[in-house]
Amino acid sequence: MNQKQRIFFWSITAALGGFLFGFDTAVISGVEQSLQVLWGLSVWEHGLTVSIALIGTVIGSMTGGIPAETLGRKKTLFWIAVLYLAASLGTALAPNWPIFLIFRFLGGLGVGASSVAAPMYITEISPAKSRGKLVGLFQFNVVFGILVAYLSNFLLADAGAEPWRWMLGVQALPSLIFLVAVLNIPESPRWLLLKKGDETQARLVLDMIDPETAEQTFVAIQDSNHHTKGSNRLFSGQYNTPIMLAVLFAVFNQVSGINAIIYYAPRIFEMTGLGKSSSLLSSAGIGLINLIFTLISMNLIDRYGRRTLMKIGSVGLIITLGLVARAFYVQDFGTTVPILLFCYIAFFGFSQGAVIWVFISEIFPNEVRASGQALGSFTHWFMAAIITFTFPYLSERFGGGNTFLFFAAMMVLQLLFVLRLMPETKGTSLEKIERTVFAH
Repeated sequence: MNQKQRIFFWSITAALGGFLFGFDTAVISGVEQSLQVLWGLSVWEHGLTVSIALIGTVIGSMTGGIPAETLGRKKTLFWIAVLYLAASLGTALAPNWPIFLIFRFLGGLGVGASSVAAPMYITEISPAKSRGKLVGLFQFNVVFGILVAYLSNFLLADAGAEPWRWMLGVQALPSLIFLVAVLNIPESPRWLLLKKGDETQARLVLDMIDPETAEQTFVAIQDSNHHTKGSNRLFSGQYNTPIMLAVLFAVFNQVSGINAIIYYAPRIFEMTGLGKSSSLLSSAGIGLINLIFTLISMNLIDRYGRRTLMKIGSVGLIITLGLVARAFYVQDFGTTVPILLFCYIAFFGFSQGAVIWVFISEIFPNEVRASGQALGSFTHWFMAAIITFTFPYLSERFGGGNTFLFFAAMMVLQLLFVLRLMPETKGTSLEKIERTVFAH
């Protein structure tokens, strides 16, 4: 296995956490209405059933930096795989609603922790020139997982007396693959050097990544640690700029309405007059378009930069969300809303979807990267939980038009953020980005 293949294998292994993240996130869209009927859930119980995984995700993302710092990135990824496996089997076999909620919550913990550990691991083992593309593998796997969940739901819609059990249980197979694959990747050289003080092993991994730049990178990591004389406490005051960038970026990711659309896609399509089967198939279309445009973005992110993708995407999101809101106001549906939502997903996958985990994992200095990544991920999932929990109520109370108009207005603010505040990080070593962000 040559150098490029080796780094790709390590990256795709960590990114399997993203595949399970995406699958776990989207699979509920195919079973939420069946569960509501099966257990006679009220509107708020139903909202809790859909969002309980997100509550776990918020906690997992908030605490995911702790094992990543103390146990290391690799061991953390292993325990995340264990959580995914337990959650998939537990929800599929759940005899009642409370047990179902417990295992959905555990799956959420895995999703939250993987959104901290996986992008951070890939960032720390990637060469600067291809870091965007390799970290982008995580998001690619997230949307691939979403697509597979939608297709799996469609194909298993008539499987046995209780199809929802099969829809949820099938996740056990990729969870097992992830668990085994993680055993065959090395630890992050930055963690080995800065947290464990293992210079020998850190040099060995850096040599495997790129023998030509290994010594230079080794010295740069050590120098960055000496020069910053940084506190290991994220909220010590000196990291206010990366904190502000990460929090705003994560908030904008969710107030675009992406999770509301992914979680409730079949329901939104039914609101516009499509039948149940067509709604499930249209949801699979959303997953496919997300995958295609994330793939396109991955191949452009290191060439044109993070800011360019965000500018194009923000404009597209403003237009498509505005037109969806208009369709609800004038009750002009037909094929209009599905087509506009497909365009919305394309712009989202091209910009926010692909850039978020790359950008947040790059902007924090080595000494606080785990806690900084955890903060960005926590903010993302905290907002996701709020949006997902309240979407059924808000769309019923205020109507689709007002709800989508709010999302459009938030994307106008995102565009201003990109134009005024967001620094470019393409092609720059992690140690140099520290200086760029602090000077920004």
